[in-house]
Amino acid sequence: MKSDIHPQYRQVVFQDTSSGEAWITRSTIETEETITWEDGQEYPLAKVPISSTSHPFFTGTMTIVDTAGRVERFEKRYGKRKRQTDAAEE
Repeated sequence: MKSDIHPQYRQVVFQDTSSGEAWITRSTIETEETITWEDGQEYPLAKVPISSTSHPFFTGTMTIVDTAGRVERFEKRYGKRKRQTDAAEE
């Protein structure tokens, strides 16, 4: 096997930016940020906008994850949408 051609496989902390939940696992992802974990060691940090702790399929609740103002642009273009609870009351 050739040396120095494979990505580094190491411990990485993934953090859900919606819920704040964080977990540590092994990955080859490249990151710019680091975080000090509960064990006192510093690990690379990978931020994810949605995970099983905040996804509607797993939580049973509807949340809108807005990255870079997409929701505002949609609402400006097409008007505000009715929430499911508002539509059920009518």
